[in-house]
Amino acid sequence: MSKYKVERVDVWVSGLRDRSGALAKAFATLSDAGADLEFVIARRTPTLPGGGVVFFTPIVGEQQETAARALGADVVDSVQTLRVEGENAAGQGAKVAGALAAAEINMHGFSAAVIGDRFVAYIGFDSEADASKAEAVLAAL
Repeated sequence: MSKYKVERVDVWVSGLRDRSGALAKAFATLSDAGADLEFVIARRTPTLPGGGVVFFTPIVGEQQETAARALGADVVDSVQTLRVEGENAAGQGAKVAGALAAAEINMHGFSAAVIGDRFVAYIGFDSEADASKAEAVLAAL
C-alpha cells in the first residue's frame, strides 16, 4: 500500500481585481455557499496591471459551483491536478519529484505545504495521460 494518499482534484480559477478586499469578498461568497477550501493560491497578474488571479479547491455540489461561477470562476481544464498527502519527513518533495522525473513525467506546476507532521502537495500536469501515469507512479511509492 502506498504511503501517500493520491487523488484527482478539480482546481478552479477566477480573475480578481487588484484592490483591497477583492480576495475577502471571494472567500465570503464561497464560504456562504458552504465551501471549505483546502488550497488557495492568489496573486497579482504581472501581465495585467490592476488584475489578479486566484486558484482554489475543493468546490463540492451545486450551491458551491453556483457561487464559484458567480465570481467568474471555472474549473481549470488545461491542467490536470493530483492532490498528494503523506507523513512529512525531510526529502518528501525530492522523493515525489524524483519519482515523476524517473518516469519521465513533466510537471506543469508543484505547490506544497506542511502542517504538523503531514504534507500536502498539489501537482499539475499538462494532460490526462500524464496525470494518470503520475497517479500510478505515486501510488506505487
